[in-house]
Amino acid sequence: MGHNFENCVKKNGTLQCADPCQEYTVLNDDWRSTNNTSTQNLHCDRNVDWQGWYRLFLGQTSANIPEKCVAENRCGTHAPLWITTPHPTQSGQIVNRTVCNSWSGSCCRFSSHTIHVKLCYGNYFVYKLEPPSNCYLAYCAGIVPFVTLSL
Repeated sequence: MGHNFENCVKKNGTLQCADPCQEYTVLNDDWRSTNNTSTQNLHCDRNVDWQGWYRLFLGQTSANIPEKCVAENRCGTHAPLWITTPHPTQSGQIVNRTVCNSWSGSCCRFSSHTIHVKLCYGNYFVYKLEPPSNCYLAYCAGIVPFVTLSL
């Protein structure tokens, strides 16, 4: 094969295979911040046409999907999305992560779904995002201090 199939993305009907660490879309929405407690303008990621891999930013800083339950009504949505297990620590490895959502006193109120996560050389993550099950659910972004990674 030569290609890791999870690195392949359908674009306009053709299969393109590339390293997602090089071929990603920047997702830089201030409203995704875990510090955002405003519900003035609610966002929902179910209606987004997710294509391929994304790298999260908050301003100029690389951001991550949180690994802990985020309080409801944050991240510009009703039910913030977070991943239930830690990010990969092996550079270049692609892993599956379960995405949960916090609402109504529960950290996993609606059905969960799976995304892919890859640790890239240079200590940043790219995510193959999938639409959540309901509205209003949206991915959170947070800035975390990095621990040293095993390469």
